[in-house]
Amino acid sequence: MKIVRRLVRAGERGMASGALAEALGVSPAGMSFHLGQLEQAGIVRSERQSRSIVYRADYEALGGLIRFLTEDCCSDNPRIRACCK
Repeated sequence: MKIVRRLVRAGERGMASGALAEALGVSPAGMSFHLGQLEQAGIVRSERQSRSIVYRADYEALGGLIRFLTEDCCSDNPRIRACCK
């Protein structure tokens, strides 16, 4: 969650994976793993810029996930629906 928050705050300029790792106190290898998983899930996207890979939040995908969680996912379970209000 911290990675996605950082990328949302970074906006369209995004952040290089090394800068993210340093900012969050994670090893570069660990950050690469997590970013790869988030990219595979469609939550972030990457772009090579010179020698760095810059990651950005995919706002459309995040919006779709939030809509699903608040409208569809919670609607059939009264225990979960209570937390969505």
